[in-house]
This record gives sequence, structure tokens and C-alpha cells, in this order.
Amino acid sequence: MRDTMVHRGPDGFGSAMEGRVALGHRRLSIVDLAHGQQPMRNGDGTVVLVYNGEIYNHPTLMSALQSEGVTYATHCDTETVLHLYEKYGEDFPRHCRGMFAVALWDARKETLVLARDRFGVKPLYYVLADDGTLSFASEIKALLEVDDSARRLAIAELGDFLANHAPSGDDTLFHGVKRLPPGHLLVWRDGEVEIKKFWDLSYKPNTEKAGASDASLVAEFGDRLREAVRIRLMADVPLGAFLSGGIDSAAITAIMADMVDGPVRTFSVAFAEREANELYYARLVATRFKTEHHEVLLSAEEFWALLPRMIWHEDEPLAHPSSVALFAVARLASQHVKVVLTGEGSDEMLAGYNRYRVTLANLTLGGIWSRFVPSTVREPIAAGIGPEGQAGFRGKLARTFLAREASLDSMYFDNFSVFSRKRIHELVTSDVADVIGSRNPYEAYHNALSRSDAPTRLGQLLYADVKTYLHELLMKQDQMSMAASIESRVPFLDHHLAEFVAGLRDGVKLRGVTTKWLLRQSMRGVLPEEILSRKKMGFPVPVGKWLRGEWRHVLHNFVLSPRALARGYFEPTVVARYVSEHIAGANHAERLWALINFEIWARIFLDGESPESIDMVNANRESMPSFVSVGR
Repeated sequence: MRDTMVHRGPDGFGSAMEGRVALGHRRLSIVDLAHGQQPMRNGDGTVVLVYNGEIYNHPTLMSALQSEGVTYATHCDTETVLHLYEKYGEDFPRHCRGMFAVALWDARKETLVLARDRFGVKPLYYVLADDGTLSFASEIKALLEVDDSARRLAIAELGDFLANHAPSGDDTLFHGVKRLPPGHLLVWRDGEVEIKKFWDLSYKPNTEKAGASDASLVAEFGDRLREAVRIRLMADVPLGAFLSGGIDSAAITAIMADMVDGPVRTFSVAFAEREANELYYARLVATRFKTEHHEVLLSAEEFWALLPRMIWHEDEPLAHPSSVALFAVARLASQHVKVVLTGEGSDEMLAGYNRYRVTLANLTLGGIWSRFVPSTVREPIAAGIGPEGQAGFRGKLARTFLAREASLDSMYFDNFSVFSRKRIHELVTSDVADVIGSRNPYEAYHNALSRSDAPTRLGQLLYADVKTYLHELLMKQDQMSMAASIESRVPFLDHHLAEFVAGLRDGVKLRGVTTKWLLRQSMRGVLPEEILSRKKMGFPVPVGKWLRGEWRHVLHNFVLSPRALARGYFEPTVVARYVSEHIAGANHAERLWALINFEIWARIFLDGESPESIDMVNANRESMPSFVSVGR
């Protein structure tokens, strides 16, 4: 198990076996390089720990514990976690400010405690066998070394995957493999497991800030963000920053430039295609703050060549093509630094996605439309607009209240899904449909919405995304950076900063059509105006264009191949229709990306192929016909 994850810890390894318990660890040395080897034991050897992550308030905690008489053998934050457990027991995570996945065996109580940080920046997967045996690891592939029976598709999760890029709840695509929810403990004792929540993000209005002026909130946000960055500079190794050219990474770079000695090392990645190249903006920021800037240009050939290995690292199909680019820039960064800061989490904290604005407008206008316009008028208009997925103006209208029911499932979930509920029903075979049943693919989102204490619709949507969509983004960030053996840190998800932002009024997050208003205002006069005012691009990858051109063979080999279709999960004629329509000009890039990734994942994890044996570049490069017809 331990040595499947050498990439996560190339600097050292260890294991501890006693009685019923075996713990293993791979180390990436960041703090106290000479010490801190794991597993680590307390003074009398009754508690042993393995741990992945960083506790950023470690210096403060260490000083406080020493003042109480606690003796330290190292200067490592791992030892601080041990001492916190000795002092507070299962309540220890509440005192940790950082990212962590922790496993503690307490021999006195014969109890194992797993803990995962508040947002799930660090991964933690587990399997509980029928006999009570618990296996856990930072990556799913390690669990497969324990029980090969997990190499089965959890068919019930297929609808969730197809709709939401990735399973959005606590389950994975592997049968029986679960992830510990962020902000939770798992306590194992005598084969029984109890899961306990130790933290949640509250959107209740902060009454102390309710009457605060915009200027004071902007100033306090800026101070808190700078503090979140400052404490994440804790390291005994070189640090840098991923710089995309967007406002989030630009803000992190600007703040770092004021805090570090010498130039900040920054790293950017792009593609040759103009629509997928943001290097101009990254260079603008690098020049403004005099960073030591590094770039990598990723070709289509290298992108496809890397994909199978990246799916192996991710353990599940890659939700976004940008994961491959993220690995490429992490690999570049690994030649210069061991830690990078990134802008992940800003969109979920500060309402950065346009879908929030669009959904709120559609729900408001849709309510008015259905209330005052009779169905005899509404229905012909909707029929005239036609179905979703069309090109041009009609396609845009099909995503509005004129053609959609004014409900969250329709306006938010289906509207921004990969495959809508209707498309999933058409795509999967009857055998899969029998397993999925009537289960809503947005069940995890609905569960989150029901738990939210937010008084506004925007707050509810932000909370739901924090509990679902953000998790997948953080796994991408962690696993792609750790694939290159570097650590990524996310200041926007400092829980003190997040709690402050969550309690503020909606208008300082989303103001009119301006997203992330609070961040933009705090960076005014600091960042170039072009960065402050540019539209959000995400991380564009020209997959759709490639699949219409010289990379059509990828569709032939991994979507329409007899091997892929014989799995019996997807209707061949529907798959063929998506391919034909995309080649003819429709945009099914996200949907085809999901199907391509699913097939490669299945070959690696279900069929047992090595990633290196899957050649996406050279195999069967014959041209695809303009339209494809495939029978059952």
C-alpha cells in the first residue's frame, strides 16, 4: 500500500506494525527536514501517528504547549498533532489551522482515529470490510492492494459521475470505497466505525459586520487574506506560486511578493491554440511583481500521451482536461520548488462562477414568467426554442427561463451539468438504469442544501458547491501536484478567512454582474487593471477542437470501440450520435471527455492495464467519417 504512493513522498518512508494495526507513510520533507520521520510515537509509545499535510499554526501551538511543560523531540508539526491529541483527545482537529489527513492509533483505548481537514484539501479514502477490518489511504490505488474486489464499478454512482464531472458525495466509482467527508473524524473500535463532524461552514449573517461599510469590509478581507498567505509560507524548502493570469493567482502572487526575500518563483502553462493561452496575462503579473517566471507550452500530442498516467494518479476519471495542464506546470515547478501556493477555492468563497448570477436571474425571471404569462403562451414559445445543446442564439435561449422550469434542478443543476437527467436516461442502458433507479444525480447537492443555514439563495448555492464541486477541484489540485512530488497550498480556504467571508452580505461577493467584488476591490491599485476587469476563463483546453480534427481517432478508439461499447453501460447509438453531432459542429466536448476518461479509467482500474500500455497518440489514427452509425 505504502509504496504505490512513492510520488507523494519520495524523501523517506516508514511503517509500524503492532498487534492488529499496520501504519505506513511516505514523506515529502517540508518542515524540519532532518527529523519528523513517520510513523511517529508519543513519549511512552502508546500513541502512534501517520499524517499528510501542514499545520500552519504549528509555531504558535508548539510555543503554547512548551510553556505548559510539553517536551518536543523535533521541530516538526507532526509532533504537534501528537501532543494535541494527548491534550484534547478526539477534539484535537479543532485546534489545527491547515490541511491534513491524520491517522492515530491509541493503544491504550485500542482505537484508531482518522481526521480530515475542514475543506478536504488532503484526500482520505477508506474501505470497511464485512469482518470489521478498516483500510485507509491517501489514494484509492493503495486500497486496491488490500482487497482486489474493490476493482468493480459502483454502478449506482454512474449517474452522479455523468451529471457532475465526478461522484459528488462520500462514495467513489469503486465498489465499497468511500472518502471521509471534510471536517469529519472516523473512529474505529473493535470493528465498528463512527463518523463525527467537528466543523462546518456557517452562512448565518455576521451581526457584528451587518452594518459595516464596504470600505471596512474590503480592508478587513485584505488583511485576512494576507494573513492566510503569510502563514502558508511556513517551510524549510523553496516556495513558489502557480500563476494562471486570473485574479485569484495574481492576488496570491502580489501578496507573496511583499512577504518573501527575493523574487517569487511563478509558474504558468498554456497551449499553442490562442483560445487556450493566457500567458499574456500571467506575464503581465510576473512583470508587475518582478517574479522569477517560468512557463511551459503543452502540445496536443503531449496532452494525450500524459492522459492515461494522469488518470492513474487521480484514481478516477479526470473531471476536467485542465488536470493534465496542472500536472505539466507542477512538473515544471518541481524543478525549482517543493511548495506552491494556488488560488483554488476563491470562486466558491466569493461567488466567482457566472452560473450563480445566471441562475439567480433565471429563477427570478422564471417565477415572474410563470406567474403572469399563461401556459398557452409559454409552452409554444418553449417548443419554438427547441431542446438544449443547439448552436447559436437558440441554444442560449434553451438555457433560460423561456425554455426551462424555474426550479433549481432545472435552472442550476441540469443547466450546468455534463449530462442532464434527460441525457443520462437516454445514454445508459436498461441494466444500468435498473441499478440507478429513480435516484437523483444531484442527491449530494440536495443533501447539502438541506443542511445549509444560509438565509439567501446565493449562500445556499455557495454552501452546496463547497460540499460537493469544490471537493473534486481540491482532489485535482492535490493529486496532480503530488504526482510531481510537490505540495500545493490554498490560502483562500483558510478557515478563518472562509468563516469571515461566509457571514458577509451577498452584495460584497456578487454585486450586479461583478463576481468576487470583495477580492477585486481589495486588489484595486495593486493588480493591473487588465487583470481586475477581465472575464473569467477558467482553464481553457481545446479538447473539442482537437476531437473534430486530427484527434478524432481518440473517439474511435476509446468511445466507439467494440471494447468500450461491450461494457454494456452506454447505449451505442446514443454514443455514436454524440460523436457525429460533435464532428458536425455541435459542442459535446465535456460529454465526450467524460466518456473518453471513463473508458481509460476502466481499462486501468477494472481491466488491470498499465497506463503506459494505453497509446492514445499513435494507435489507429485513421480519419473518422463525418457521421458514424453503430449498432448494438
